[in-house]
Amino acid sequence: MPSDPSSADSSQSADTALGAEQIEAMIPHRPPMRLLDEVVEMTESTLHARKTFAEDDFFVQGHFPGYPLVPGVIQCECCLQAGAILLRDHTPDVGEFVPVATRMDSVKFKNMVRPGDTVDIHVTLKERLANAFFLTGKMLLNGKTTTRLEFACSITKPGGDAS
Repeated sequence: MPSDPSSADSSQSADTALGAEQIEAMIPHRPPMRLLDEVVEMTESTLHARKTFAEDDFFVQGHFPGYPLVPGVIQCECCLQAGAILLRDHTPDVGEFVPVATRMDSVKFKNMVRPGDTVDIHVTLKERLANAFFLTGKMLLNGKTTTRLEFACSITKPGGDAS
């Protein structure tokens, strides 16, 4: 296959595909709160992940009976978890420090997400100021935006102060 300058990105994509086990090595979330099934592609400042929602996910059991919907806060959490993975190379002592959400702004819900849907989650690192990181996130279903938000994370020690 001929070499193409853009092929570096696609080979990096193949190398960065991650499954559940690798995701759990990068963030502290575990089922039922690990909300990412796979990381499809990752660069220094962007991440693309996927999640398929199931009918037995605890958060759709009563939201809403007869017409279950994935709550907006869960959609936001998918983006936050993707952001935490993206920041893993930007944090000191991976495992000793974790990114913690400090702010969500301009949150918009555009389309419904239901059990059985597979969504694509995209996060982008926009800026870093000391131990604060500013990101954007969006979730797509069949190419259409379901959720969009801006959020910030700071780096902290689990159960303690960031130092």
